[in-house]
Amino acid sequence: MVQTVSDQMNVETDIITLTRFILEEQQKFAPNATGELSLLLNSLQFAFKFIAHNIRRAELVNLIGISGTANSTGDVQKKLDVIGDEIFINAMKSSGNVKVLVSEEQEDLIVFEGGGRYAVCTDPIDGSSNIDAGVSVGTIFGVYRLKDDSSGSIRDVLRKGTEMVAAGYTMYGASAHLMLTTGRGVNGFTLDTQLGEFILTQPNLRIPKNRAIYSVNEGNSYYWPENIKKYIEDLKKPQDELKGKPYSARYIGSMVADIHRTLLYGGIFAYPADSKSKNGKLRILYECFPMAMLMEEAGGAAVTDKGERILDILPKGIHDKSGIWLGSKGEIERFLSYL
Repeated sequence: MVQTVSDQMNVETDIITLTRFILEEQQKFAPNATGELSLLLNSLQFAFKFIAHNIRRAELVNLIGISGTANSTGDVQKKLDVIGDEIFINAMKSSGNVKVLVSEEQEDLIVFEGGGRYAVCTDPIDGSSNIDAGVSVGTIFGVYRLKDDSSGSIRDVLRKGTEMVAAGYTMYGASAHLMLTTGRGVNGFTLDTQLGEFILTQPNLRIPKNRAIYSVNEGNSYYWPENIKKYIEDLKKPQDELKGKPYSARYIGSMVADIHRTLLYGGIFAYPADSKSKNGKLRILYECFPMAMLMEEAGGAAVTDKGERILDILPKGIHDKSGIWLGSKGEIERFLSYL
């Protein structure tokens, strides 16, 4: 077999960009589709690139620090929160395919003019409290198709997570990593800043069934119910199946970064409700649902503190919260045995 010049130089010339991936997926699974979702996903990737650009420059252009305002749930907003929110609003508005937008940074949902047929729920910059320390942050998103008889209202998003048509996150760290699902598995992309394109680097990602890693903020353990305290304490004991070693603890404090590690390596991530935050801390529509869909599509699981499937929750408000446990199926099954 004759080697090409690119083979000899070890240069990959047939790369799969996110745009190419989206179009090929549409042709393969929905050849008669309108292409609106494909266009929406392309608008999303522009927002991710723009946010990544601003995060890389944040300290140089004075985007570090607080803005002096609070968001919909009372969290103090960082300057990047505000910038990220504006980027997302403008990208979704200009796409022409989004009718409804729910953002963590906005108290009410936004309804755009035009004939868009999709609703997007997002946390534009999750983990922004860590940005000053250079810790990885990210954007989380979930996408619904509007109900057939809807012209855009709150009922388009107050739905079970099982009705989402796409979900994912982009983590901004040493590189920008996008994890995306449209209901047919999970695919990972990495932003090539020279090309300005997200490149497919982790096709059909699967989470390991078991991994002896747990990720939880143990600073809240005083407020946990007894069964959760016992579960975590038992993980710290020598495990027979690990030749006498305990589970390893890994906690960054940025949900996107902790989930990204869990998705790649396996294990369990938890942010349970407690006596201090009785309904939990993480928001259902734009944190719990997208991450749960990703986990399930990668072969994992996601449940509430009571063991109910996260995606079966029916939220009553756009900023409703829940306790959450997600990760490898085997690790979730072990947690469920403590209920």
